Amino acid sequence: MAHFRSYIWDPVLIVSQIVLMQCIYYSFLGLWLAGVDGLVQTSRSLNQIFSYEILGFATMQGRLSMMAFILNSLPCALGLWFFIRRGKQCLDFTVTVHFFHMIGCWIYNSHLPASLAWWLVNVASMALMAVIGEYLCMRTELMAIPVNTGPKSNL
Repeated sequence: MAHFRSYIWDPVLIVSQIVLMQCIYYSFLGLWLAGVDGLVQTSRSLNQIFSYEILGFATMQGRLSMMAFILNSLPCALGLWFFIRRGKQCLDFTVTVHFFHMIGCWIYNSHLPASLAWWLVNVASMALMAVIGEYLCMRTELMAIPVNTGPKSNL
């Protein structure tokens, strides 16, 4: 018996989607941070992405970097909409992207991030990405499905 929407366990698809979302995350974060570098006149480095000490309210670069992380949730939410296309899975993929980013920061710094600003920015970014992505996916999922595609007849 055929179901309306069958769910098949496809690990290759899931891993591909995780890799794609990670690429979207770091690509757009790099673009946002390049824009910040242009405003503040600083050199580009991996510290801006992985070092939690850069983020903070004390310096202009720290505030702009925090803004870049927050703004990065918008293209990531669009990535969820275009490539994941399931509202139920938006939170899963969002948490996965940020979890792998935390692991990357942990490896880069040799310890877990200890800055409150880093945690606040990542939780805010996670919330925005999940909510906007789920909103976009749900709008697409709830669109009306035309039942009759033939010409109307006047009876």
